[in-house]
Amino acid sequence: AFLGTPLDDEHVNKLSYNVEKIHHGTPSGIDNTVITYGKPVYFLRHQSIETINIAKPFTIIIADTGIPSPTALAVNDVHEAWQNNVAQFERLFSAIGSLTKTAYQAIENGYPERLGPLMNENHELLVEMGVSSPELDRLVAAANADGAVGAKLSGSGRGGNMIVLTGPDNSDAISQSLHQAGAVRTIITTIGAQEPLI
Repeated sequence: AFLGTPLDDEHVNKLSYNVEKIHHGTPSGIDNTVITYGKPVYFLRHQSIETINIAKPFTIIIADTGIPSPTALAVNDVHEAWQNNVAQFERLFSAIGSLTKTAYQAIENGYPERLGPLMNENHELLVEMGVSSPELDRLVAAANADGAVGAKLSGSGRGGNMIVLTGPDNSDAISQSLHQAGAVRTIITTIGAQEPLI
């Protein structure tokens, strides 16, 4: 409620997005949407939001590089690069969109292990797009070398966080490897658990 007036989720989402615009310039809309609805979503800008049914829980690690990365700067740089090479960036955007749809279907159909190769391929496309960093690449490589199912940068890249898909039995070992590779903090959580396991 705002000043005693109840607000529905859609209204809260719009208000949150406007605050994100003040802070980030051109946000994707993903953060405010996930926070507002309190569950994973399949998000395409200018389309209806679809909540994702987690058919089978899976474990991820979120690792923080400790490097702040302003979203607005990364978004602006990608926009400029797109203007300079429309064909290349349209190919990258299309490939990422296709991977995202395949990942959504894998989650909904109960095959989270299929996400690993999709995450690795997505990371390579984001590297090609110019939004990764040596620190993120080092963490992705460390996770995959230690038996991760897949790993990729998260958010606007160039620092910030990355995510790793693991089995429940090797998440602690991979978390340790991430710290050794430079992560300042890691969080292990299970997506689709009745209560988030953090």
